[in-house]
Amino acid sequence: MARAPKVEEERPPHDALEGVRLPRQTTILVGHRHAEQALLDAYRSGRMHHGWILAGERGIGRATLAFRLARFLFAHPDSSSPEVAAAEDLSVPSGHRQAHWLEIGAHPNLLHLQREWDDQRSRYRTVLAVDAIRQITPFLGTTAGEGGWRVVIVDPADDMNPSAANAILKNLEEPPRQTLFLLIAKSRGALLPTILSRCRTLNLLPLSAEETQAVVREAAPELARGRDAALAAALAGGSPRRFIELERQAGVELYRLMREAIEGGQPEAQLALSARASAAAVTEQLMDLFKGYLSRRVRGEPEPAGAANPPAVPLVSWAELWEKATLSGREVETYNLDRRQFVLDLLETSAAALRQPGTPIRL
Repeated sequence: MARAPKVEEERPPHDALEGVRLPRQTTILVGHRHAEQALLDAYRSGRMHHGWILAGERGIGRATLAFRLARFLFAHPDSSSPEVAAAEDLSVPSGHRQAHWLEIGAHPNLLHLQREWDDQRSRYRTVLAVDAIRQITPFLGTTAGEGGWRVVIVDPADDMNPSAANAILKNLEEPPRQTLFLLIAKSRGALLPTILSRCRTLNLLPLSAEETQAVVREAAPELARGRDAALAAALAGGSPRRFIELERQAGVELYRLMREAIEGGQPEAQLALSARASAAAVTEQLMDLFKGYLSRRVRGEPEPAGAANPPAVPLVSWAELWEKATLSGREVETYNLDRRQFVLDLLETSAAALRQPGTPIRL
């Protein structure tokens, strides 16, 4: 019998949510039945492709599905076994030895690559650098523990810088037998065409509001019972992670204040929001809410708060506002500009676009 791998103390990933189980520790998958079935069918066929891109919005379960597949392969290394033939999904009992090793982050056949900690700057790196990707070559050069599959999860692949993307391409070109690459990405457009040509893509759709709440009831039950839980689920856009962030960071309150600032053109609301924007986390949350608001306006969808919807504005105005806000927001973060002034300008310009449709957008 193989000895259990040594468990080393580790720093939580850069995107971990306090009090919420990590994807490798999550055994329940809500939604994404089509993607799970596609992976199961591919494995059962005996012709499992070596590279998969799991594409979709952040926080909808992409990493959970990746670990779910890895867990299944480790538990059932023979794709022609009766257990695989009878499987209805990729679930593995939590008491299974392979599942336990994966859950505690000690499985020898799994390499999970994310942004690394920078000791010199005492923070996580802003990109997934080439040094991290170079771990793949020695990992694949070793003999797989107990035989079977080796799995590399890049989470997310969007974080790779150009050098890292080129480095992983070499591994994708000629992978060893029984090697699986799972690249998590927001969209295919974030990856090099040469990487896309060597992988199959599964597009994961956002969850419904009901599915979003179901995930949160499991991950953070105290938040699912909040007074604004239904509104938070609607604003989350199918992402349980965004739901949790909205509830923990007063996002619903920001949303209501944002609508007052834009639709009511209230200077008090505009100034109140801009004052809060001195914190980077608030600015990020507000921009996420603002882009969701613009997306609904472009699509002509009702606002989830139940209040009267804003007046119609030419689509070109919303499109220009989206583009200007995105570009200006990047400049604010890149050059460390005044976030409060940026937010105030954004709100005033948006309010003007509603009052006077066709007004040139300037930020």
